[in-house]
Amino acid sequence: MAETSKLTIQELAVPLFAYESAEATEVLRAWIVDDGLRVSLQRGFDDPAASGALLTDVERHVARIFETKGFGTQGGALTKNKAMLDAESDGGTDMGSTSAIQ
Repeated sequence: MAETSKLTIQELAVPLFAYESAEATEVLRAWIVDDGLRVSLQRGFDDPAASGALLTDVERHVARIFETKGFGTQGGALTKNKAMLDAESDGGTDMGSTSAIQ
């Protein structure tokens, strides 16, 4: 008999504020799959600059979670994040591809 594997998905909860708001839209979902990044996203803003602000806010949240979980300081994580963001923006390790699915 063939062995079947169980699919294990570790999905995050929807933020409480999304339930409490009169209007909420998910714009980004990111997964690590087989050691690579996979995302689903939709445009959430008319101005690309607003997307830059969103990514900066996400960067700060990431830095705080590293500190909260005991993996260094928020400042240290921000410094490392910024260095990698600059390196990826200048050439990147994986330019990937994007397609609309819905």
